Amino acid sequence: MTRVYFVRHAQTDYRVGTDRDRPLTAAGLEDRRVVLDFFSDKEIGAFCCSPYRRSLDTIIEAARYYGQDIRTDERLRERETVPGGNCRELFRKRWADFDWHEPGGESLRSVQRRNIAALTDILTAEDGKNIVIGTHGTALSTVLNYFDPGFGCDDFLRIIDWMPYIIELDFEGTRYLTRTEHVHVEKVFIG
Repeated sequence: MTRVYFVRHAQTDYRVGTDRDRPLTAAGLEDRRVVLDFFSDKEIGAFCCSPYRRSLDTIIEAARYYGQDIRTDERLRERETVPGGNCRELFRKRWADFDWHEPGGESLRSVQRRNIAALTDILTAEDGKNIVIGTHGTALSTVLNYFDPGFGCDDFLRIIDWMPYIIELDFEGTRYLTRTEHVHVEKVFIG
């Protein structure tokens, strides 16, 4: 069995920097300890991540604990957004139509396809291991929707303020078995 722990990044101030280089807030940096504590007894065999700084910074202490490098994969990045795209009305519109996106943005279906392709490659390469994947709220939600089509906008909104958030998905090969929510820290989404 392969166990994948998805880690949604810790709190980020979305008013600072570009989407790729936004740092964690001071509280987000402190909450990395929650991530390290959770993984300290899990025998992690691989660390993979979105190339975005906030995701990398959230799991880096756990990777150091295991003496491992973090492999980044561009396909694990967050949805391409446009200014003003983080409002509940647009969230609901995207979830109602997975192919819809605002001009210059990216559809949830596109995010889902590339994240699932990356996950499939990781599962094949790291079969039988415990794996950590640093991710984002929308990217993770599309993965959860892929394996459970009942996971929708209300579920996404339930976890929007959970930073960090750790959820486990278990697989036999690339066949999905089950999921378990483990840890979340409730923080205000600053966007």
